[in-house]
Amino acid sequence: MSDLFTEPVLTALIAGAVLSMMPIMLAALGESISEQAGVLNVGLEGMMLFGAYAGFNAAYYLHSSWLGLLAGALGGMLAAVVMVVLCVQMRLDQIVVGVALFLFGEGVTSLLHGAQFGTDYPRIGDVVELKIPALSEIPVVGESIFHAHPIVYIGIALVLGARWMLKSTSLGLSLRAAGETPAALDAAGVDVTRTRTLAVLACGALAGIGGGYMAVISAGTFTPMMTQGAGFIAIVLAMLARGKVLWVIGLSFLFGISLSISTALQLAGIRISTDVVTILPYATVIVVLILFARRSYLPSALALPYFRGER
Repeated sequence: MSDLFTEPVLTALIAGAVLSMMPIMLAALGESISEQAGVLNVGLEGMMLFGAYAGFNAAYYLHSSWLGLLAGALGGMLAAVVMVVLCVQMRLDQIVVGVALFLFGEGVTSLLHGAQFGTDYPRIGDVVELKIPALSEIPVVGESIFHAHPIVYIGIALVLGARWMLKSTSLGLSLRAAGETPAALDAAGVDVTRTRTLAVLACGALAGIGGGYMAVISAGTFTPMMTQGAGFIAIVLAMLARGKVLWVIGLSFLFGISLSISTALQLAGIRISTDVVTILPYATVIVVLILFARRSYLPSALALPYFRGER
């Protein structure tokens, strides 16, 4: 068991956690912003799949991981437009539309990939990683945290920027008001529909980048339904974060650890059933839900359509 705490094993554990947490973290950040504005984005998984498909194709044909991530953001935003039109503007049920968007994303991306590549799963080349001098030499955390694709650092910066935006800007105040007291926001002369639209589009972009990261950086290929529930996990993490977006980093890292533990156990020479390894991430989420679900925070107007003039 002591082999589990050697430097190579711990390095692999943390590196795998960072790689695994990024799509969840980005999607959960987007969901947090959307929920703060009062829109429950159950279709997050579909947005991630659109982002993964668009991101992979852009990186594959244009030979650029950055263009792949940009295309992923656009793909996620395109899916978010469906939520905007049906839920924010037409005020249809957010949960029903979200589930439909998730199923639509699964079906369309699988169909397009099959029509495009058949049974082949082409891969893109290795992405360029940024190695930060001095910091990358730190034992255990240096090689796992400070030797990665720059999107990892950009993702952390986005979380920090989102916290500042929500807490310290008029836009953040408007977003939070749209989720708590949309009537008061309307009375103050701020368009609730426009505010929620911006939140949902931002959510789609972040979820799309998360899906693009999964296809371009993590896997190097696209496979149908490759998100495997990541969008729903992100929804849970966003709720558990209770509107405190910095918590998204810690919760995502915990989930990433549970995903990468199998690699660490193999390096340590510890044999464990593959069924246990497969179920571990989801068991972790269930345990966290049991421990902290009562403390979860939801805006009072979450998932409720707003009709102007309504009090």
